[in-house]
Amino acid sequence: MASNDRELDMLRARCTRFLNGHGPQDAARQLAMIPAGTELDRYGEGGVTAALEADVASLLGKPSAVFFPTGTMAQQSVLRVHADRRGRRTVGFHPFCHVDRHEGRGYERLHALTGRPIGDQDRLLTLADLEAVAEPLAALLLELPQRDLGGQQPAWEDLQAQVAWAREHGAAVHMDGARLWESAAGYGRAPGEVAALFDTVYVSFYKGIGALPGCCVAGPADIIAEVTEWRRRMGGTLFGLWPNAASARACLAQRLPRMPAYQEHAQAIAAALAGLDGVRVIPDPPQVPMMHLLLRTSQEAYAAAARKLATERGLWAGHPRLPVTADPLMLRMELSVGDATCALKPAEIREIFAELVGAHQRDLSG
Repeated sequence: MASNDRELDMLRARCTRFLNGHGPQDAARQLAMIPAGTELDRYGEGGVTAALEADVASLLGKPSAVFFPTGTMAQQSVLRVHADRRGRRTVGFHPFCHVDRHEGRGYERLHALTGRPIGDQDRLLTLADLEAVAEPLAALLLELPQRDLGGQQPAWEDLQAQVAWAREHGAAVHMDGARLWESAAGYGRAPGEVAALFDTVYVSFYKGIGALPGCCVAGPADIIAEVTEWRRRMGGTLFGLWPNAASARACLAQRLPRMPAYQEHAQAIAAALAGLDGVRVIPDPPQVPMMHLLLRTSQEAYAAAARKLATERGLWAGHPRLPVTADPLMLRMELSVGDATCALKPAEIREIFAELVGAHQRDLSG
């Protein structure tokens, strides 16, 4: 690790307040979420892993669910099963689809599937985009919410129409629900009501609810049985999956009921940031408990302001280096609202962002 990284780690460790998510996720906190009486599984069979799978199946209103150590493995497996069952190899998805952009095209290299981006990467998928597709699809993959668009998701009626189109054209409908918990809060519906639209659903446990890594795929029992076989073929059936499963079960119980409060706080933050020079919320208002923020500042000015907040106020706003956009003086920040974010009042968050962009704004006005 570079010396600069070590210095940042030490600076972060001294902070007591955090802007993003649930705050620091160190080993002690993570392991403390595993109950002492946790029943162990053996190669994914029995114990807390089976209990978690039953919980998730019930929560999502599906007959069956299976735990995976990684979402990459889980989604490739379920898409493979849908393709094999239909004798088709093409999977349709939004151009910002995680499976396509961030997983080394594993669906193509390992499973001989063909990806079909549909629509424009800078906006949500529409029914008109789907109607322009003539190629038969094995599956339509819909990500709720669309992370790379700031957590946007279609209106409920539009989502229903897209699902209906897929079914009318013989395609399975699969949800990339890495943030289903947030999506459901945004729709004001129970997770099971959202999941009911889909044949299969993938949910993550380390993102919105802050558990150890892991996920589940839920759906019909026969499909999940085939997906489970692919878990073994792909090396995902570890001797013991219980630490991650126990963490997921505990975090679901603790944080899933808080999702509506996270959603309310996200909208209050956006309202508080309204009119602040150099800060733009996308989308505004937030549709789920996350948002993207466009910050009119330079990398150097932002990094100095973030370090100052950490040093003088013990507040960690995130890594001092943010990704730039096409405009080098416009940075993009992702803000996921969790326990740590909710500990900060919206007015204080406005003050934080005023400091993060303040130096550059003063330079512009001077």
